Amino acid sequence: MRTFLLFLSIFSTACVSAEKNSSDIKIQLSDEQLLDTVQYYTFQYFWKGAEPNSGMAPERIHWDGNYPAQDAHIVTTGGTGMGLIGILGAIERGWISQAQAIERFQKILNFLEKADRWQGIWPHWLDGKTGKVKPFSQKDDGADLVESAFLMQGLLAVREYYKNGPAEERSIASRIHQLWVEMEWDFHSRGENVLYWHWSPNFSWEMNFALEGYNEALIAYILAASSPTYSIDAPTYHQGWGRSGRIRAENAGAYGFSLQLRHQGAEKYGGPLFWAHYSFLGLNPKGLKDQYADYWTENRNQTLINRAWCIANPGRFQGYGEKLWGLTASYSTSGYHAHRPDDDKGVISPTAAISSIVYTPKESMAVIRNLYETYGKKVFGPYGFYDALSPEYDYFPQQYLAIDQGPAVSMLENYRTGLGWKLFMQAPEVQEGLKKLGFTYQSKN
Repeated sequence: MRTFLLFLSIFSTACVSAEKNSSDIKIQLSDEQLLDTVQYYTFQYFWKGAEPNSGMAPERIHWDGNYPAQDAHIVTTGGTGMGLIGILGAIERGWISQAQAIERFQKILNFLEKADRWQGIWPHWLDGKTGKVKPFSQKDDGADLVESAFLMQGLLAVREYYKNGPAEERSIASRIHQLWVEMEWDFHSRGENVLYWHWSPNFSWEMNFALEGYNEALIAYILAASSPTYSIDAPTYHQGWGRSGRIRAENAGAYGFSLQLRHQGAEKYGGPLFWAHYSFLGLNPKGLKDQYADYWTENRNQTLINRAWCIANPGRFQGYGEKLWGLTASYSTSGYHAHRPDDDKGVISPTAAISSIVYTPKESMAVIRNLYETYGKKVFGPYGFYDALSPEYDYFPQQYLAIDQGPAVSMLENYRTGLGWKLFMQAPEVQEGLKKLGFTYQSKN
C-alpha cells in the first residue's frame, strides 16, 4: 500500500509538471502498476466525484465545465450500482478504510430508502438533494426496472460482503435486503409472460417497452426470478426474454467468431459492447449456460468481433487498430450514440476495451497502454480515462458518464480478483433463480 501511494504521488506530480501542450504522461509502468492507476482513478468517480448529499454517482461529470451547473446534483440509480463493486475493491486494496466505506454505504442507503420508488422500483434519475424523480424523458418519469436491476446487482454484492460481519456491517446488509424484498418485479409483467421496462405514475405503461432478448437487460430477468417475495416464473423468461426460442441466432457472427444469440438490431456483428458488461458485473459469465447460450463464449466472441471490425476499419478512421478498438455507447461527435460495428461513427469509447478485459486480457491491455502512453492527458483525467475519443475528428472531450466508468472499475476488479462475481453468485436467492430459469453454472474463478 505504501509503495502504491508513493507511486500515485509521483504520478500526480508528473502530470502537474508536464509540458502544458504535451499529451504524454512520461512514466513507464508495469502492467500491474498501469491497472492500479486506471482502477484507482476510475474508482474516484464514485468516491470523490459522488454527489455530496446522497453519496450516489452523478449521471455525468464534465471536467471541461461544459455541463449545466443546475444538473450537477442529478444522480443515476443504475450507474451507482455499476460502481459499487469498484468501491468494495477499493476497500480490499486499502485505498479507503472500512470505516469510510461503511459511512458511504450508510449515506447511500439513507438516500435510497427515502427516494421516490414505485412498487419498490426506482427511476433512472433522481435529484440527489431531494430524492425526487428527475424524468429521463417526458413519459419516463417513474419506475425503471432495468436501471433498478443494475442498482440491485451491485447492492446484493455489498450485502454479501457485509452479511457476516460485526453489527454495523450486518445492519448495512439487512437494510439492503429490505430494499431487495420490497421490489415488485412481477408487477412489471402486467400479467403477461414478459417484463416491461417502464411504469409511470402519470403515464402508466405508455412507454410500452417489453424486455426481449438479446440486449443489456438479462440481469433484470435473473433478479426477477431470484426475488424471494415478488418472483416471476420460468415461462416469463422463456416466452418474454427468450421470445419463445427466437432469441437464438442463425448464422450470426463475423471474422470467424459466431454468435449464439440474436442481438436486437445487430444480428451479424453484435450490439454495442455494453451488452457484454452491464448484466455481468455481478452475474459471472464464466461457466454460465442456459438453453440459449454459453455466456462466456457469447461475450468473448462479441468482444472479438468488435475488435476485428476496428482492425479491419472499413471506415478508414485514423488510429483504429489492434491498440485502439472498442465500440459501445458513449459520447460522440454529435451527442450520445450507441456505437457498434456496422454503426461506427469513428469514435472509440475507452470503457469498451477496459470493461472487456475479463474476456480479452491481452487485447484490452494493449488498448489501455496505448491510450495511457500515446494519448496521455488528452484522454486521462482525475476520474480515469475520459468517456470517448476520436483521432479522426480530433475529438477529445474531457467528460465522464457513470454508466461507462462503473463497468470499467468493476470489471477491472473482477479481472484481477473476481470479487464482484464471487459475492453476487454466492447469494442464495440468485442461485435459486438461476436454477428456476434453467441455467447451469460451474464456477471457473
